[in-house]
Amino acid sequence: MASRSTIMDNNSFRAEHAAALDPQTRRLTERRDEVLGGSYRLFYRRPVHLVRGQGQYLWDADGQKYLDMYNNVASIGHAHPAVAEAVNAQMLRLNTHTRYLHERILDYTDELLATLPEYVDPTDFKAMYMCTGSEANDLALRVAKAHTGGTGLIATTEAYHGNSELSSSVSPALGSGQPIGDHVWLLLAPDGYRTGVDDIGPWFASEIRAAIADMESNGVKFAGFIADSIFSSDGVLPGNYLREAIDAVHAAGGVFIADEVQPGFGRTGEHFWGFAAHGVIPDMITTGKPMGNGIPVSGLFARSEVLASFSDTVPYFNTFGGNPVSMAAAQAVLDVIRNEGLQEHAKVLGAAALERFTQLGETHKAVGDVRGAGLFIGFELVKDRSTKEPDRELALNLLEELRHRGVLTSVAGPHGNVLKLRPPLPFTHIDIDWACEALDSSLRALN
Repeated sequence: MASRSTIMDNNSFRAEHAAALDPQTRRLTERRDEVLGGSYRLFYRRPVHLVRGQGQYLWDADGQKYLDMYNNVASIGHAHPAVAEAVNAQMLRLNTHTRYLHERILDYTDELLATLPEYVDPTDFKAMYMCTGSEANDLALRVAKAHTGGTGLIATTEAYHGNSELSSSVSPALGSGQPIGDHVWLLLAPDGYRTGVDDIGPWFASEIRAAIADMESNGVKFAGFIADSIFSSDGVLPGNYLREAIDAVHAAGGVFIADEVQPGFGRTGEHFWGFAAHGVIPDMITTGKPMGNGIPVSGLFARSEVLASFSDTVPYFNTFGGNPVSMAAAQAVLDVIRNEGLQEHAKVLGAAALERFTQLGETHKAVGDVRGAGLFIGFELVKDRSTKEPDRELALNLLEELRHRGVLTSVAGPHGNVLKLRPPLPFTHIDIDWACEALDSSLRALN
């Protein structure tokens, strides 16, 4: 099993960096220390003080413009007017909860389920709404246990699925301070580059079967497997390799929870939902961040018979989940994705970006692998291409160099050596040029 690294802290500001800060930034960091809990982290050794955003761009308090290469929250672009207008109009009319009748939640559910792949019957799914991906995954785990009568769960060694007690128990990316659940088995992600396995699907299915067998030999009944289909926190691992693993999950009586918070909503280009690349039918689909473009809204979409095991006996109510304002934001996001052709845009621009980043990688020995799907690209840094020894220090220093050149991103993977390049969907060819030039000059500066 891979070692658990604290990916969340990889490029965090720390107290020893304070002396190098300008007076205004130092005052803000000191105020944070005084009034906010210590668990909060700031990106970068010299934190960025952002004051404005538009599309894929951000501006700091000094007026410097940045290219956002990381933010899937503002998926359709920062400060999109369609979302602002929809939220404002609904706020001026009504905002309440799901114990009253309201059309918005029903209309949105019909339209979102219509985006499921052609091989999936949308009438087989029912929706429940929350505010965050953490809540959605928390509920999905509860439903999995209720439906199967089991408690055993499988996740990958660098997965991130949320911050609630249940969702954090399957989120080793939070670091060694976060306990993993007693009945949680962690597996290495299906990483063809690191494992050297050409046909990664059968290999991963074998790992799933072995974990289930080990679970049962320890007297733990299997409940399910949770994963995001591009294994974002495990280092960005696109492909079509999960079908046999999900067959193994179902053969053992478990359920598959597709965490679509990161790969969903058109980001991977070829498909609206990330799991569709694998040709599988999840038992539950969870969503979050990009769903409302900054407005807190999330969802659980579950096969009716799976959800019934829970909902027929346990009342569930979320005060803000599914409220008309959040639904207005979600509807606006869905409309923009369709009306502005952002899924196709992600496919075309993502292919162009992947080609450019791959070409750039070939000119730098420190780049071991470049991979991606749509506007979701992993850029892996190594000390030696032949041994594939990860270079975490270079990755962290590269983040700081990129920040100097106005490009914001972060890292992922078990070794913290993979740049996660995941810009808002309105990304352009000009932005590809900016990102490539910044990467090239940053790598040269660190050589």
